[in-house]
Amino acid sequence: MSEDKASPMGLFERYLSLWVALCIVAGVGLGMALPSLFALIASIEYASVNLVVAIFIWVMIYPMMVNVDFASLKDVGKKPRGLVITLTVNWLIKPFTMAALGIFFFEHVFAGMVDPQTAKEYIAGMILLGVAPCTAMVFVWSQLVRGDANYTLVQVSINDIIMVFAFAPIAAFLLGVTDIVVPWETLLLSVILYVVIPLAAGYITRRMLDDSANHERVASFTAKVKPFSIMGLLATVILLFGFQAQTIIDKPMVIALIAIPLLIQSYGIFLIAYGWAYLWRVPFNTAAPAALIGTSNFFELAVAVAISLFGLNSGAALATVVGVLVEVPVMLSLVFFANTTRTHFRQFSPHH
Repeated sequence: MSEDKASPMGLFERYLSLWVALCIVAGVGLGMALPSLFALIASIEYASVNLVVAIFIWVMIYPMMVNVDFASLKDVGKKPRGLVITLTVNWLIKPFTMAALGIFFFEHVFAGMVDPQTAKEYIAGMILLGVAPCTAMVFVWSQLVRGDANYTLVQVSINDIIMVFAFAPIAAFLLGVTDIVVPWETLLLSVILYVVIPLAAGYITRRMLDDSANHERVASFTAKVKPFSIMGLLATVILLFGFQAQTIIDKPMVIALIAIPLLIQSYGIFLIAYGWAYLWRVPFNTAAPAALIGTSNFFELAVAVAISLFGLNSGAALATVVGVLVEVPVMLSLVFFANTTRTHFRQFSPHH
């Protein structure tokens, strides 16, 4: 009990990589054993959106959106350097480096190992991960480095507002660069379904619960619904790997191939943001969350859009799910690195 109280991460978050790995095994096993069931689930769709997966993703995202406090936007002018780093990395660097790494590895380094059409789908999945900055788990990463919680909330809230308007155009541009035909209506529908609607639902819920400066009712509510968020994630993983079961059995090395550029991207982006924060003399409780927010991905959105655009059995959907598998251990290693290097930021003024 004391361990749970001491850690901002509950049992599920601390071992999320393990649960995801177990769900991958379960998904592949079920997919091979019950292919007709997964074919039936795959057929339940409307306007290129699989309704079963959509429900699981809404269950996953909604509790996170309740945490977004738009009232915190009044603090946007305080300590602007951390915000500049986060926004620059998320919207001007990260999407483009992810696209470049995907093209470099799957059109050149791994060209002889993957057929060209599948390679394009893997690149597309990685691009969708790169264009979707995290909005949920960053609260956990910020807590683990003892970051400024209110400032993290400001950064996440502004990112969410930008994402409503910027996600679709940037994704369409980068997917176009890689010669993938993008149905704009599907991309816009995905943003409405998986960003605008959950964000609005979270806002309405927060307004109903939070009728004063006391946030206890919001905290109590999010604590109660958080297990559903994790269950939604794990159910989505089981479904996705069930749909991909035959591909994975036939080509097990695919997971490793996709993971390589994702790992390079994650560590590279963190070093850019963290190094920039150090050179700009940003205090640690702002610098570490800024770098972690820049590194982390909103993989729930990426998974949903990949399914909507390319289908449940696509390489793009598989690439985004590998992003889920890679994310947690990578972020925990970066939290450890940040905490280890905390002392180097001690001399910096807290007003940046």
